[in-house]
Amino acid sequence: MNPATYLGGIVMPQRKFLLLGLLAAVIVAAGCSDNNAKVRAIERQRQARIQADTTVDHLGEVHSLLARLVELNPQEAQREVIYHLNRWNEGKAFGDEKATSLLKTISAVIPEEQARVLTEQASFVGSDTDYLRNCYLFRQISEWVDRESGEDPLLTDWLNGIESKLPEDEVVKLRSAVRLFDWTVRNVGYEPLQPETSLLPHPPFPNGMSIPQFSLGMEFQGPGYRQTDYETVWHGLGDSQQRAGVFTQLCRQASIPAFVLATQSEQDGTLTPWSVGVLIGKDVYLFEPELGCYVPGPGQVGIATLSEARSDASVLRRLNVVSYFDYPVSKSDVQQSIALLNVTPEAVSLRMKQLESGLTGTRRMKTFVDADTLAVEIDAVPGIAGVRLWDVPVLAEVYAAELKAAAGRDPLLTFWSRASWSIIEDMTDNAKLLALARWRHLHGQFDKNDEEDAEGARVLYLRQRAPEFEIEDLGIDVNLQKAYGVRRELGMDEKQYEMQLRYAQDMMRMGKNAATYWVSLIQYDDGRYETAQTWFSKRVLDSDLISRRELTGDVLSPWAAAARYNLARSLERSGLIDEAIQLYKTDGDPQEHGNRLRARLLDKRRQATATQPASSVSE
Repeated sequence: MNPATYLGGIVMPQRKFLLLGLLAAVIVAAGCSDNNAKVRAIERQRQARIQADTTVDHLGEVHSLLARLVELNPQEAQREVIYHLNRWNEGKAFGDEKATSLLKTISAVIPEEQARVLTEQASFVGSDTDYLRNCYLFRQISEWVDRESGEDPLLTDWLNGIESKLPEDEVVKLRSAVRLFDWTVRNVGYEPLQPETSLLPHPPFPNGMSIPQFSLGMEFQGPGYRQTDYETVWHGLGDSQQRAGVFTQLCRQASIPAFVLATQSEQDGTLTPWSVGVLIGKDVYLFEPELGCYVPGPGQVGIATLSEARSDASVLRRLNVVSYFDYPVSKSDVQQSIALLNVTPEAVSLRMKQLESGLTGTRRMKTFVDADTLAVEIDAVPGIAGVRLWDVPVLAEVYAAELKAAAGRDPLLTFWSRASWSIIEDMTDNAKLLALARWRHLHGQFDKNDEEDAEGARVLYLRQRAPEFEIEDLGIDVNLQKAYGVRRELGMDEKQYEMQLRYAQDMMRMGKNAATYWVSLIQYDDGRYETAQTWFSKRVLDSDLISRRELTGDVLSPWAAAARYNLARSLERSGLIDEAIQLYKTDGDPQEHGNRLRARLLDKRRQATATQPASSVSE
């Protein structure tokens, strides 16, 4: 055999195998190249996402969500807020810091270990959204309320006089406290601590409704805890403890130390709140939320301090109104008071401390309370026998949860609890519109914001003032029925439909009443005192409108007494002192005691002005 032939026979197959191998290698290489390209593309996308995430202004997103919270789906908004907070919080550490030891002072309502876990955990949780909403809203209120026009005119001369006696920063804080307290008592209508009947605007208790039972010694519609500070300012109604809660929240956002002062029973240690103390320098100034009035100083001049109330018996004795009211607290009772800090575990948590340090510029708000440092400052004041956390804010959360659970078992209780504030808490178009108006009102956004193309509260409120003929036409107007959530379900009989229709009409009138009252408050806060008088007297309190059911009277409306008080304040501003005093002396108003005190102070100022030489008056 020819060697060449033999070799060729061997070589040819080898060449074939070689070619096949090269082809396979090319195919594999091409496949690997494709995979590598895909991997690189995925990696680039991942890096882009990481890069985008690191450039996201998470705190800016949180602030934006809080500002629009009333317009958003609550569950989705909460998820977004917590997501951005925890993304911002990644990689941050607390070090060796521990929560305040003052948590043990509320261990009767929340176990200390449970409170400690809540305050020391690093990640943000769902309940933080409500807490931050409160911080945000009270910050917004404090900023627009703290202005010269918001000052109580009864105190203007006194405040001007002490400018030369106190350091400038103390005068600024005292003026701010006066303005914030005045706004609180004008905008939170007074309710009794423990009402004997259903609180307006709740309907009367339905026949057959079981009165729910509560833990921790709480009672149905109990004092302080029956609504939160946010609900108090949102509804514009509250008892003295709830007013104290709103006032102290506003002071906190203005960086002013404020706390509830309580006497302590020698028999069982029970604490009874009697005023709010505001620490300015080394003095504690006294404000009385139940009376809706500051505590006048010696000679009924200025604001009394705790030191003056402890040393001068006339300070608290002059809170009596002869033949009408006796003030239940005397000099001997206030020799030693307990200071109660209006904070929840969230407010003293380490994550809120870290968050506050990251909030700057227009996002700045107080999210953290250094309770230990504050307690030392307060405890150093003579007459303070100790500092504790106030249990009412925690009780309010427990009360709300237990009321909701009880309502789930009793349809009548469900109806009672929902019927009250459905005008701003329902998911109907009209309720959403009124809620938006209320939100912008509390932001001080009364008129259109051209920059954001957002309508102000005044116009939005006016849209709620449906004429009576429109309310009567609800049964035949399909568009109105849609706006107010009225639907005749399949199988609903005529009687049920008529009941639903009447209820919706009552809600329309209640929404109209609320909008009318709130826009009247806007007129006052806008400095339009004569216009405010017209609105309070002719649109909230007018007897002819009430008789035609276009407005509800004292028996049905929660706004009547508050409207009379604010009408009197408007008359004061216009110099109509006699008319104002007459209104302050209205018998039977819930705040009559404090109103009569204001009438006395107003008359005293008028007499003092009348005896001044003409030259000094003109000056």
